[in-house]
Parts: sequence; structure tokens; C-alpha cells
Amino acid sequence: MAKDSPKNAQALPPYFNIDPDLALADLDNPTDTAGFAEIATACARGREDLSSRGIDEEGRKQLRLFSTWEITRYLIPVASAHFRRVLKANPELPQGKAETEGGAKWFTLDEVLRLRAFFGEQGSKAKDYTPYRPKGLPAKMVAVANFKGGVGKTSTAAHLAMSAALDGYKVLVIDLDSQGSMTSIFGGKVDDEWNTAFPLLARHYGEHLRVENQRRLDRGDAPQPLDEALTSAMDMTAQDVIQSTHWPNIDLIGAQLNLYWAEFQIPVWRMAARGWKLWDALTDRLEADGVLDQYDLVFIDTPPALGYLTINGLSAADILLVPMGASFLEFDSTGRFFDMLHSTFASIEDGENLAARALGRPEMGFEWEAVRTVITRYDGAQQGELAALMQAYLGRTLSPHRQDFTALIGQAGEQVNGIYEADYRDFNRETYARGRETFDATYAAFKRLLLGVWRRAELEDAQHRAAQ
Repeated sequence: MAKDSPKNAQALPPYFNIDPDLALADLDNPTDTAGFAEIATACARGREDLSSRGIDEEGRKQLRLFSTWEITRYLIPVASAHFRRVLKANPELPQGKAETEGGAKWFTLDEVLRLRAFFGEQGSKAKDYTPYRPKGLPAKMVAVANFKGGVGKTSTAAHLAMSAALDGYKVLVIDLDSQGSMTSIFGGKVDDEWNTAFPLLARHYGEHLRVENQRRLDRGDAPQPLDEALTSAMDMTAQDVIQSTHWPNIDLIGAQLNLYWAEFQIPVWRMAARGWKLWDALTDRLEADGVLDQYDLVFIDTPPALGYLTINGLSAADILLVPMGASFLEFDSTGRFFDMLHSTFASIEDGENLAARALGRPEMGFEWEAVRTVITRYDGAQQGELAALMQAYLGRTLSPHRQDFTALIGQAGEQVNGIYEADYRDFNRETYARGRETFDATYAAFKRLLLGVWRRAELEDAQHRAAQ
């Protein structure tokens, strides 16, 4: 039998002819539990090194400046020449700073917001200088969720928050994912679980327990003790865990690994007090602490699993966004995610309403003002047919906008920035303009949804007032 020629041997796939002794020589020693700590420490050092880029002397991230070209193209709808005339005629307004003599003027976002407010008061009423926001209504809460990782959940939430901030809205971002990726994006500093949403959940349970204990005392029963952690939480409010970011109109409730403890602690509390409505904890505390009157939008980044933290985030939301890729596996996984949402929330409703009917009380039900799935990382040349099929099955639930894949997000990510934090001078100007188009379109689709929800609420509120 003829042997393979050297040419044929070289054409074999790389998984043939691997020498076990050479493979053994490449192998390192077995890893024990302590080895995980060493790997985590190495990652922490690398993370600190990467995240330190763009950090100021005080250890905080800084937001870049915005040029006259960028402001008049993307942020304030006026011609550049008119913009300059207005600044010249109103020297009390921010004038910007030139990096070189006679060069372009650059402004902080805080200055841009002040300029937008001026144009909103003094400019043409035919233009939307300031974003639509009904008066007297609370902030809208938006949860971004899916239990499949890698679908762009955190990236979508972060870029929508940044888009809304650039549009003039005051935004709160709540990170419920103990991985803390959203917290890293916004430069948050979180030492332990007491700087996360955990104490808000703990206080909600503690307040329920106090009411229950009073009932126990009235019946002559012994009360359940509040442990040290619960006692500490009873003095905390949302303002204690909200921190400012390098964006003047984005604040953050951050997360870190210890937040995952809530997934173990919440069911313990629930077993001790079956009447505690754990799904209302986040909503009730944000309302009680006046948070929903201080912001326009609250974005909630949930863990990639349907645990107790995710249930809190989802039940708090007015709008639910579910990012997914245009692939069979992600379509399949997202369908199972919705199936699990149905099972979970229907189970809660059934349990609560069984007791409500027995006591003659009104029944409860969860409701979301809008639910949309969003295709992310879209490649029209490869995924058009599958995306169309997904649209046919999901109908209006699937947003017609598809967020195109762009190399710009990868380049921005290398600098630990969101797209809107990247300085366009690091790219060709037109390359930058084309690259951010898909994210601007994603925000436009979301804003249309938001304004519809807000307008409906505004009309319902007006009808309610008229009926009184």
C-alpha cells in the first residue's frame, strides 16, 4: 500500500498525530481551590490596569469633551453658524475651550445640557431641543434581560442609558448582576454588598417583619428577631447606595460579587415570612425614597439567570427589552426565557390570588407597558433570512430595528469605553458617523417606544384627573 506523501501529510487536520508525551510536556500542574484565587487575582490586576485608562488624578473616569461639529450634528438641532452666533450674542453661556489657537471649540456634557436648556427656552418652538417628558409622572423603569449570555444585554443597557443622557434625560442605572460589568462601564466603586441594591431589599423585608412582629405581639406570640444585618439596613435609603458617575446626568447603583449572596438570603427570608412580597421590594423602596421623582429613566441590568434579583428587576420594570442574536440557538433560548417568565410570574399570581380570593381581596397581576425583543450583533449578509423568519413568528414583539454589528464597538471596548464615550478623532470622521448610526437607530427605536408609553400614561392621567 502506498504511503501518504509529505504533501498529503501536511494537509491533515491539526488534531491528528498529536504526541501524548509532547502534550504532557505542555501540561501544567493540577489546579486546586487556591488556584482559582490566583487566577482571580491576576484578572483583578489586569482589570485595574485596563480600567485605569482615562482615570483622572482622583481615581475617577472622565467623560470626553464634545466639539461644535458633534453638538450641532447629534445633540442640538441647529446649524453650526447659528450655534456660534448664539454663543457670541450670549457671553454668559458656556463658550467652550479651544485646544489650539483658532481651533474648534470643545464643551463638557454639562455645558451641552445648559446650552440645550437655553435653546429649549429661547429657540424655535418647532424644534425638539429638549426631550419629551410628561410632567407629574414618575420615571419609567426599563429592564434589559435574557438568561443567555453574550447577547449584548449589558452593552445594550449601557448604550441606551448613554443615549438617553445625551438626549437630555436624567438617568439612573441599577446593576443587579453580581459580575458588575455595568458598574465597570460607569466607573463605579463598590466595596461590598452594602453599596449595592442589597440593603434596599433587606430593608423591605425588615419593614415587613416589623409589621408581622407587631401582629405576633398582639396575638401574644414571640416576635421574630431582626438580626444585625437587617437592623443596619433599616437605616439605609436608596440615596445611600446611589453614586454619581463621570456622566453629569447618569447615576448608578452598582454591583459586585457579594451581591450574589442575595440569591441565597432572599429565599431564607421568604421562608421565614411567607407573606413577604419579595418581588415588590425594589419597586417599593425606589418609590418610598423618592427615586422615581428624581430621574426620568431607570435602566436595570439583570443577571443572565431568572433568580430573585432578576425577578425584582423584571417586576419593577415598565418596559422589558430582551436582546438576542439572529441565530437558531439564541432564538430557541429566548423562547425558553419567555416560557420561564410565564411560569414564574403566573405561579406568583396564582399563589397570591388564591389567598386574595379566600380573603375577599382584589386579585393582583403583573403587567408590562411594552415588551420588545431586539436583534443585536446583526449581520445582514448572513442573517437576513433567519431574522425575517424570527420577525414573522414574533411579530410586533420583535423590534423591526436590527442593531448591526460594527467594528466601532470593538475598538471602543479596547479603551474601556462605550461608543458614545469614544472620541471621534480616534477614527476617520465619516467612519465614526457610520459606526454610531446603528446605535443611534437602536436608541431611536427605543425612544419611540418610550414616548408612546409615556403619552399613553399622560392621557390616562389626564382622564383620571378629569373624572375626579
